[in-house]
Amino acid sequence: MKVSDDIKLFIRSIPNSYGQVFFSDQRLFALILMGITFFDLYAGMLGFLSVITTNLVGFLLGFDKKIISKGVFGFNSLLVGLGLGIYFKPDIQLILVIMMAAILTLLIAVSLQGVIGKYALPFLSIPFLLSIWIMTLSTREFAALGISERGIYTFNDLYTIGGDPLVRIYDWWNNLQLPRSLRIYFISLGAILFQYNLLSGIILSLGLLLFSRISFSLSLIGFYTAYLFYEILGANISELSYSYIGFNYILTSIAVGGFFIIPSRRSYLWVILLIPIVAMITISLSKVFAVFSLPVYSLPFNLVVLLFLYALKFRVNSSTTLSEVLIQHNSPEKNLYAFHNDVVRFRHHDKVNIKLPFLGTWTVSQAHNGEYTHKDEFRHAWDFVITDTESQQFMGSGDLLTDYYCYDKMVLAPADGTVEFVMDRIPDNIIGEVNLKDNWGNTVIVKHDDNLYTSLSHLKERSIKVKEGDLIKEGDEIGRCGNSGRSPYPHLHFQAQETPYIGSFTVEYPISYYINHHQKGFKLDSFAFPEIDDMISSIDRSDLLFNAFHFIPGKHYHFEVLKNGEKIESFWEINTDPYNNSYIRCHQSGAMAYFINDGNLMYFTHFTGNKKSLLYYFFLAAFQVQQGFYQDLIISDRYPLNLIFNQPLLGLQDLVAPFWKFLRSEFQCKYDWIDNDMSPSEIRLVSSATNSLAGKVLRRFDFSITVNDKGIHKLTVETEDLQLEATCIE
Repeated sequence: MKVSDDIKLFIRSIPNSYGQVFFSDQRLFALILMGITFFDLYAGMLGFLSVITTNLVGFLLGFDKKIISKGVFGFNSLLVGLGLGIYFKPDIQLILVIMMAAILTLLIAVSLQGVIGKYALPFLSIPFLLSIWIMTLSTREFAALGISERGIYTFNDLYTIGGDPLVRIYDWWNNLQLPRSLRIYFISLGAILFQYNLLSGIILSLGLLLFSRISFSLSLIGFYTAYLFYEILGANISELSYSYIGFNYILTSIAVGGFFIIPSRRSYLWVILLIPIVAMITISLSKVFAVFSLPVYSLPFNLVVLLFLYALKFRVNSSTTLSEVLIQHNSPEKNLYAFHNDVVRFRHHDKVNIKLPFLGTWTVSQAHNGEYTHKDEFRHAWDFVITDTESQQFMGSGDLLTDYYCYDKMVLAPADGTVEFVMDRIPDNIIGEVNLKDNWGNTVIVKHDDNLYTSLSHLKERSIKVKEGDLIKEGDEIGRCGNSGRSPYPHLHFQAQETPYIGSFTVEYPISYYINHHQKGFKLDSFAFPEIDDMISSIDRSDLLFNAFHFIPGKHYHFEVLKNGEKIESFWEINTDPYNNSYIRCHQSGAMAYFINDGNLMYFTHFTGNKKSLLYYFFLAAFQVQQGFYQDLIISDRYPLNLIFNQPLLGLQDLVAPFWKFLRSEFQCKYDWIDNDMSPSEIRLVSSATNSLAGKVLRRFDFSITVNDKGIHKLTVETEDLQLEATCIE
């Protein structure tokens, strides 16, 4: 990594260390937090010094610089620096102590990352707690350190920083007449940064509202749940107002309700259930720590959050209503919208793609919970045949095996795997007769993954091309369709199962992608279950579409753009990040559109950057594209709300998003035109993005994408205030 890159990462680590106190990576919010810490000038400076020391030592020791740049280690040291800086008089001895404390905090954080990180648990603010307790106890023997009296002379400190105007602002805000509970809420919020004044809490709450509406609402819910609990049980609320440890309830509610758990009705309910536990732990531990004259700080928050997150890992079945955050976006709203997007679009992303085991169009003669044989433990299976335009399975009288359209047709491997079992010696039955002794007939069983096998049965005698132990690829020929076993007429029996034995119980497992042929047209089904009488086929891939949307890393695109009469240019490049995620990057705007292409579908997963760039319009226009041309086929999808809508409308949606979504953004793509079915040189797709509020359309984008033998040729965009035409010239 270049020195300049290291410097950028180090600079980035400083504000991120402030933002991580509230699990945020938003720069503006971090700067607000940084400003609040300087309400006590010396404490702010010492907190800043602590962050610099920790991150610099982390870089020098060779720890992961990208992790350091996220502020993951620095925020604990910030809290240690602020805590010691508030308590002691500023002098050279204190600076030395704080630098040592910062190094200790870093070492504890890195060690905890290795110890509890292997359980996918965060170390939260435990490094801060251990470090500040150690330092507090040890500094009692340091005669050179004096107790700070700055809290007594706060106005003098403020006057030094900002003169008389700042003193007046501070005094006015702190003398606001507010309900007692709200006053305690604001001061408890500010106490997270060791600022025990009303103004700090008010500014922080506004910053929190700006950063995350969900976090803001959770902070109120958590605090007032605790406040009500104190009142109901007659606990001494003066303790809460005196030490302002109410931030334990605020942090717990944000962590459980929206940051480590996807925001939902269930997560909010668990906030309400857990807060009383935090309160009882806070009261009891305060008594214990009082023996050592130590503050309890954020220990209750750490204990309850870690216990809850750890306990969830022992659930037998995962839940979509109370789901842990797997990919952290450092924002409850982004976590929520990304999760809903993933649940709908990528819920089967980690599954093995099981394809149809044949070429051409076949008909489902018996589906799951079938009429004849697919019952009970064997209910998750399909029987496939080939039918003609009259829905007949055979020509002529149908008395001969060869009369049946599917007989002797190729049977293909539905996915990559290893051949586990082969039976190839059972004769085909005469039409109308069945072999009850060898029920499954000639069969091939393929292992695709742990606990995932597919079984293909009733194959033609001596037609099987593979043997046990063979490694096969999706689409390889396995054998031929026959009429062996319990089969009165030629058909292919296909099922998924968890064990490698013939006659194993079936499991419910979807077919990944296939085209459903209806009288009214074509339909793309993704990870679905074909039903009886469905006429289906695998995607017949068009080379023109495949090549156009096969974005290879390192490839460049140059567009000439006419946007509302103005001529501009746009340059794109295909790249992959360190996690092997592919994306298109626009050189002019820096925008990036992340995508996946599995050979059947190309679909976008995420977008960052300028929403007025050509790349953004392409992201909307080609949100999902299957790579076979079927005339008038329509594909539908939904966009993640946070990638489409802007503030303030999105902010209103954020507030109620865990409970209700009144915004909607829908994608549709129609396979509109092809110049030649047999040997095409140009294809046109038309698509749209429709944004609506409670069913009322707010805005609609209309797109067309033309591809030719050189790839993406032209993109047009039309809406009420935009006319755009982009032509790829390179």
